Amino acid sequence: MTRSERRAARIAVDLLGGDDSPAVVVDGALLAVGADPHLHLHLIGPVEVVEQVRSALPEGDRARVSAHPVRHAIGPADQAVRAVRGESTVRAAVAAVAHGEADGAVSAGSTGALVTAAAVMLGRLPGVRRPALAATLPAVEGPVLLLDVGASVDCGVPGLVGHAMLGVEYARTVLGLVEPRVGLLSIGTEHGKGDRLRRAADAALADTALAEAGYRYVGNVEGYEVATGGRADVVVTDGFTGNVLLKGIEGAFTLAGGRMPRHRAPRAAALLGVAGTVVACHGAADASDIASGIALAARLCRVDVVSPRGTGDAAPVDPLEVS
Repeated sequence: MTRSERRAARIAVDLLGGDDSPAVVVDGALLAVGADPHLHLHLIGPVEVVEQVRSALPEGDRARVSAHPVRHAIGPADQAVRAVRGESTVRAAVAAVAHGEADGAVSAGSTGALVTAAAVMLGRLPGVRRPALAATLPAVEGPVLLLDVGASVDCGVPGLVGHAMLGVEYARTVLGLVEPRVGLLSIGTEHGKGDRLRRAADAALADTALAEAGYRYVGNVEGYEVATGGRADVVVTDGFTGNVLLKGIEGAFTLAGGRMPRHRAPRAAALLGVAGTVVACHGAADASDIASGIALAARLCRVDVVSPRGTGDAAPVDPLEVS
């Protein structure tokens, strides 16, 4: 175990986020604590639910669990802007990061609410136009980072270029790739394929000035190449298309029996571009998915994927801009 892996990580967890919460989140929290002796959880939700977690742990581990009592959750039908107006579990989880009470936040609740709360309360990193949710997919020839998978359904050319830069830095820091290969998701590999946005983004990503950032642009990639991993390590798209593809891949995993050898479909994604560690889990996540999301957040904190809070570099955000 490396020194970074031994470092303590404090993760705020939204107990009321997800289709089967709080039970599935409780089970996931217990799995996460059992797997990582250096993990501390700041549980956001009703006190009695927090006590379920504490009572199920060995006495020596109970000190690794703290509580923030909140009884209100933001539902999938609620407006995302509610995440910064009034008390809710998702707001309190992100606030814990903003106030230094936690190193990262995890929620399986409303993605829009989580993204809005993170963008407003943590701020965006310098130069980031739109944050992006990045999912690491198991592929035949190695993992592929797909982004955006749902943070923003509408995205212009600057946003797609920004996603590429975020994805490259993540691939270097987290996946250990020195010179990540970047591809643009489209309907064909030839230049000129795709709609107006994809054609313009292809030209922008191929700009030689961007190559100085240390990545290799391979051009357009098709959907099946996300599953093979042969041409690109980072695949860039808008949040609408990325979310559809991600859920299609998830369905294919289910059809194939739920698993590939040594892999399973990912149900957690890192929110890139905000000044803090935030992980979104799938609303239909099970206990192992929640535990994986918590473990991902802990790992991102330990490798310092984003700048620490308090640097003054984060850009303020209008909540209506990201809702």
